[in-house]
Amino acid sequence: MTAGRKSYIFFRVQKFDFVIIGSGVAGLRAAIDLSKRGSVAIITKSKPDESNTEYAQGGVAVAMSDEDDIWLHFDDTIQAGDGLCEPEAVHVLVEEGPERIQELIDWGTNFDRDGSQLSFTQEAAHSRHRVLHARGDSTGKEIIRSLLQTLKSAGNLTLMDHTFALDLIIRQNECRGVRFVSERTRSIDEVESRAVLICTGGAGQIFRDTTNPDIATGDGPAMGFRAGAELVDLEFFQFHPTALALAGAPRFLLTEALRGEGGVLRNQAGERFMERYHVRKELAPRDVVSRGIFAEMRKTGQPVYLDMTHLDSEFLKTRFPTIYHTCLRYGLNLARDPIPVQPAAHYMMGGLRTDLNGACTLKNLFAAGEAACTGVHGANRLASNSLLEGLVFGARAADAMGQRKIFEGPVTFQEARLELPPSSIPSRDDIRDMMTARVGIERNATDLQFTVSRLAARFDAADRLSAETNNMSTLAYLIASAALARQESRGAHFRTDFPARDDVRWRKRIILKSKDCKYIEVATLPVKERL
Repeated sequence: MTAGRKSYIFFRVQKFDFVIIGSGVAGLRAAIDLSKRGSVAIITKSKPDESNTEYAQGGVAVAMSDEDDIWLHFDDTIQAGDGLCEPEAVHVLVEEGPERIQELIDWGTNFDRDGSQLSFTQEAAHSRHRVLHARGDSTGKEIIRSLLQTLKSAGNLTLMDHTFALDLIIRQNECRGVRFVSERTRSIDEVESRAVLICTGGAGQIFRDTTNPDIATGDGPAMGFRAGAELVDLEFFQFHPTALALAGAPRFLLTEALRGEGGVLRNQAGERFMERYHVRKELAPRDVVSRGIFAEMRKTGQPVYLDMTHLDSEFLKTRFPTIYHTCLRYGLNLARDPIPVQPAAHYMMGGLRTDLNGACTLKNLFAAGEAACTGVHGANRLASNSLLEGLVFGARAADAMGQRKIFEGPVTFQEARLELPPSSIPSRDDIRDMMTARVGIERNATDLQFTVSRLAARFDAADRLSAETNNMSTLAYLIASAALARQESRGAHFRTDFPARDDVRWRKRIILKSKDCKYIEVATLPVKERL
């Protein structure tokens, strides 16, 4: 082993029917069903309730109110996706969403209510009040609590926490299990299984400013890439418009619901500026709001402000208790002080390419949640659709794994290939600096080419620290490569050298996969216009 690296030994091989990597909403929802079909191992690299889901404040979007229906939710999702949503995937999301939410309620999830009725709020780009929330601004945490509680009564389940998945085990072009590192025993073990489900969440840590927790290092998509699975839509990385912008403080998420409840954005001069960028002002799609804030910040070099001071103090304390008390911790009163904010990397629309049943293009490999990509988000995720996606497609993946379904809809790779870069991996700080400066809210060919030339994708690692850094570099390289290929601006992908949307050439999705660990194959897939 390299000097200074922890020493690990191979210890044992275990066998389960199903393995799930990750313990967010998609993984836990799948585990509930899979535990009824066979033995299940959940591998999670931190504690069981540590995931991107836990940090989801705003809520979960679902068409369950009297003023709403699934087709309105469908239309809003398609509109936000800027021409790249797969209509069939969106229809599955909105149609099956109410049943999945009712399950959560039956399992004890305590969504906020007005009397006996569920309480819905409105967020950006939604045409109706359809976002459920729990404990004000702790929706993700409440959903994880109820899912873990439900799993306590499940048999056939082994939870392997503080365990890091290194790589997939591939034999005869099939996924046969996972190789992992136990941080407790310091051993490299293997688990064999009938099917593997990747639910590792996002990759915000590849950027300097992110709302994601430390564990969001893009592990699942990077593992899948090394194994030969296809990835898609990686150029679309959503920046949340409003993260706390204080020196020395984390980029704490200030939920979209703050603007949905009447919060306004002001620049350094105190002017409300979003009307210059979109007719819906603060409730424009996230990519528009982020670019509006970015433009204002470029003028002054300073953050902008989220102003809630015109709203009732008691309402803010009750509706947003976590945010209210977090701001107080940093000397800011949400009811009296405009809060400095800036965009931060938040959500990865792309990921492992799956069909509507969560099946990846590699046999026996499945994915759900943020690590996967069904095409439901297109070029820009509609606010609060992510938790619903995890529930709906986590359940679908579990059903497909039980039946061993395989991916439907192959693609022929004929268009291009990219040589993989040298094997020298940059440091985490270098990765974050490059991605933030050159592959962020605005991009151009010069910056993207520089980034691609400096990043690398390696295919070996023996401990969590080096494996995470490897995964970050690999995924950053793939994101920059996809962004360089897409010569237009659409949704969360904005090219200053190609500022217009180009439906004639680019109403299609970019697919990447590795070939023999030597180069990347590239293909494109047209998007269906309607159901």
